[in-house]
Amino acid sequence: MTSSVHHFLALCSIILFFISPSIAQKSFRPKALFLPVSKDSSSLQYITHVNQRTPLVSQKLVVDLGGQYLWVDCEQAGHVSSSYRRARCGSIQCKLVKSINCINNGTCTVSPDNTVTGTYDIAELGEDVVSIRYSNGYNPGREASGRKFLFGCAPTHLLEDLARGVKGMAGLGRNKVSLPSQFSAAFSFHKKFAICLSSSNQANGGSIFFGNGPYFMLPNNIDISKSLTYTPLIINPVSTAINYNAGEPSSEYFIGVKSIKINGNPVKLNSTLLSINKEGYGGTKISTVHRYTVLETSIYNSVVKAFVQAMANISEVVQHG
Repeated sequence: MTSSVHHFLALCSIILFFISPSIAQKSFRPKALFLPVSKDSSSLQYITHVNQRTPLVSQKLVVDLGGQYLWVDCEQAGHVSSSYRRARCGSIQCKLVKSINCINNGTCTVSPDNTVTGTYDIAELGEDVVSIRYSNGYNPGREASGRKFLFGCAPTHLLEDLARGVKGMAGLGRNKVSLPSQFSAAFSFHKKFAICLSSSNQANGGSIFFGNGPYFMLPNNIDISKSLTYTPLIINPVSTAINYNAGEPSSEYFIGVKSIKINGNPVKLNSTLLSINKEGYGGTKISTVHRYTVLETSIYNSVVKAFVQAMANISEVVQHG
């Protein structure tokens, strides 16, 4: 958004949700689920793997914190699965995603977006088995499966500029059909998730926990839930998706930044840009799909000016060698 200050996630955070119970299962109910996260060395995108279909196939996905739902490429090799079901027009599934469009085979559609390139397309809404490991807070356990997991069956071109080998995006956004919402509803655990992202490219250096803590991280088995700093999340009443229905709130996460300081001194800037206006512009968004912090132009210029002034009083380091 052109008048927003965008701060991007580089630390652990816990995020709460409103969850719909419509896909709850009566089978095994873990208290928490776990996904390993790695950082792709070329694109610097955060990657996870989710098992989907019958028989199970590992899907390599880009983690999208504010994404609306899971979507995968069904065009290139087809979605071959004995458990796949299309969402019929007018069904509860279609109402959950607020779909008002149907295609010739009687299936309702969604509009998955590639938030890296800023593009979207029309996709079939379907449901299938999704399986990930459960967690006791210390170690991943056996696989836990949700049998009616909603997702978008998208065209191949939406994979443009995503990391090599990626088959879609894992949306963790604030709505009823994101991964956290569907896992919580399917297994009846608490409506929260924790995400810890590594700044290094080390394999599986990060984690996503869905549900209850504790959240212990290797190698020192530190419970990260005890060392987190909390800040309230703000709802943007206007959707920030590329394509959306009128009246929809944003599925992305915003926080209430009040000021920016350099060397302890507040930066002079237009503070109205730090708040979300009635058109949905402004505010501070956290995201996982961008590689660096992005500032609105006037705020950026003020930050650079203040930084240069602060650095003027620092002596240069003498180079040796």
